[in-house]
Amino acid sequence: MRWTEVADGVLARRHEYLDLTLGLVVGAERCLVVDTGGDETQGAEFAAAIRSVTALPWLVVLTHAHFDHYFGTKAFLPCAVWAHERCAEAMRADAETDRRKWAARFREEHKPELAARLTEAELVAPTATLTEEVRLDLGGRTVTLLHPGRGHTDHDVAVHVPDAGVVFAGDLVEQGAPPSVGPDAHPAEWPRALDALLALRPGTIVPGHGEPVDPAFVRAQRDRIR
Repeated sequence: MRWTEVADGVLARRHEYLDLTLGLVVGAERCLVVDTGGDETQGAEFAAAIRSVTALPWLVVLTHAHFDHYFGTKAFLPCAVWAHERCAEAMRADAETDRRKWAARFREEHKPELAARLTEAELVAPTATLTEEVRLDLGGRTVTLLHPGRGHTDHDVAVHVPDAGVVFAGDLVEQGAPPSVGPDAHPAEWPRALDALLALRPGTIVPGHGEPVDPAFVRAQRDRIR
C-alpha cells in the first residue's frame, strides 16, 4: 500500500489487493474519501492512512456497487456516504452473491483470511444520492460528483476536482489490465461515458485499479472498448 500525490491535496492510495486504487481529496474544512475498499480491515487501514494525512472530518463517495469498492465503508462511519441513486439498489441485489463468489475464489486461491474478512464485512448503504451531478464544498475547494453515463455499470460516479485538473474515474478506467466488462456493464455506451470525462479536460485521471493516467491513455482505452 502506498500513497501517490496526484496534485496538491489530491492523493491516490494503491493496494496490492486486486490492484485497487482508492482516493482522497482534502479541502480546508473536510475531506472526501473515494471508495472504501473490499472489507472492514482494508477500510480501517485506509482510514488510518488518511488520518496520517489529515484530521479533517470526511465524506465518502462510492464510485459503483462492486464489492471491492464499498465493503470497507463501516470503518468511516458516522459520515455521509454518497453514491448514484441506482447504487443502493445494485448493492442490495448483488452484494451477497458477490460476497459468496469472491469468498469462494479467495479460498480456492488459498487466501482464507481474505475470505473470512469478506464474509464478516457489514453492508453499509449510501445515505445521500445523486442522479446526474452534485457539488460538494470541502472548504476552499469544490468537487463535483457526476454520473457520466452508463459504462462499467449503470450507476458509475466519477469525482472531478477542477482546481487540480483531476478526475477519479472508478472502474470506467483501468490501468494494468483491460477494463472489466461484467454482466452489469454497458459496453456500447461506455465510450460516451469516457468522452464525458475527457470533456472535463483533466490533466490526470485516477482509475479504479492501477496507476494514474493521462487523457491519451483514456482515449486509447475508449477506442479499444468501442
